[in-house]
Amino acid sequence: MIYLICIKYTNDLSIFFNFRYYYYGSDKVKNDFCDKEVQITLKNGKKIKGIYQNCIENSNQVLIDNIFVKKEEIQNIRELDDIEKYILIYNSYIEYERRLTKNTVVSYNNDLEKYHDFLIKKNIYTIESITKGIISDYLKELVDEEKITTTSLARKLTTIKNFHSFLFQHEYISKDVSTSIERPKLRKALPKVLTVEEVDKLLDINLNTVFDYRDKAMLELMYATGLRISELLNLTLNDIDLENCIVRCMGKGKKERMIPIGEYVLESMNNYLERRTKLYNMKKDEHLFLNNHGKVMSRSGFFKMLKHRLSICNIHVDISPHTLRHSFATHMLENGSDLRTVQELLGHADISTTRIYTHISNQKVRQDYEKYHPRCEK
Repeated sequence: MIYLICIKYTNDLSIFFNFRYYYYGSDKVKNDFCDKEVQITLKNGKKIKGIYQNCIENSNQVLIDNIFVKKEEIQNIRELDDIEKYILIYNSYIEYERRLTKNTVVSYNNDLEKYHDFLIKKNIYTIESITKGIISDYLKELVDEEKITTTSLARKLTTIKNFHSFLFQHEYISKDVSTSIERPKLRKALPKVLTVEEVDKLLDINLNTVFDYRDKAMLELMYATGLRISELLNLTLNDIDLENCIVRCMGKGKKERMIPIGEYVLESMNNYLERRTKLYNMKKDEHLFLNNHGKVMSRSGFFKMLKHRLSICNIHVDISPHTLRHSFATHMLENGSDLRTVQELLGHADISTTRIYTHISNQKVRQDYEKYHPRCEK
């Protein structure tokens, strides 16, 4: 009989919770990897990092992230190097202690994986071997070879700085070599927004199929509430309260907020919910918005839908799902809303983040003045 035990991973300074990966080999398993951080590579290319534990003989399965995988599906297993182990600890810290969202954790991990690949290329395998010059060389390579934007460069540097700062604060390293590296100066570009007329055209959907009703409900809700795309797609049936005209969402930092909704959303949502069962497959999904397979819609699926709707109504602008959030905030301020109210609705922790929308409103005031005042120009 095999017993599986969930174990906490701790050190003397902080508590981190890591998944434990239990390996069961069909042959006699060597103890070389037991209780060590390893990377398991599957034949389909998927890689999983975690603790190799509980070696048991005469079994042909691996339990990875609560999923049993046959041993024959495993390409190889290797022990993590020093830097990878710290990345694993850091990922646990930002996910379970700082409670960052899954998408943010994945983004940070991807940045650190690329950083680690560069370090390996430079024959650097220990965290104490990293210098300020090495980090600067990595940033230079990103600019020269990958041609990344200043914004992307700033984000990657922030990830590296946060990683090294964490290691220093928790005494894994004796010095933080990243502190003296200056962040690149960002050009403050105003976010793109749709006009009220363009939003009206986008939301004027001919309702024939269940997908038409779903798309209208999604777009109406997103524009009416300013939800982030991840917040919209993570909504469940229990998060929408049509009787009290409120939607509940979980934002960044897993902070919950309640947002009121109006009559347009109520009507489109009721119409969609009456037809939502047509999207079910064999297994019901509690997510509010489903795709044609009866599963939760993906970010890419929503983006394709938005592009399709824009082309139908002949709106030829290059926008993203986040543009509806920008449009929501801008139109609220243009119509006299208080900045603090918009901050609360958007779920911004700092009002300075919300203040950028006042620049858009001021820009429109200037444009209207120059266009309509009879003595603006000679």
